[in-house]
Amino acid sequence: MLFNQMIECAIDTDIFTYNILIDGLCKGGRLIDAKEIFQDLSVKGYRPNVRTYNIIINGLCKEGLFEEALALLSKMEGNGCLPDAVTFETVIRALFEKDENDMAEKLLRKMVAGGLLN
Repeated sequence: MLFNQMIECAIDTDIFTYNILIDGLCKGGRLIDAKEIFQDLSVKGYRPNVRTYNIIINGLCKEGLFEEALALLSKMEGNGCLPDAVTFETVIRALFEKDENDMAEKLLRKMVAGGLLN
């Protein structure tokens, strides 16, 4: 994998590099690999940012893994990374598409209460 070659050649990586890698894996249908890299971030000393969470939450929603996406949303908040409008929009849209209207409306109310929507 290209990423492993970068590591072997001692090319500096940062959270932005990981975001690009995780996004590409999600878009390429390799969610399991993306989740593995996401989980390894803290072990390697990286702190996921809101973009990192948005990428993996979007990948989970695209696969219909709403419970896992919602759990990650909670973990995100617990880790001190505040979700943004993109985070909520991603989950809410996916829930509405799957007729999970009650859960989507609950998140929409949370989004409004958090001042992300006027």
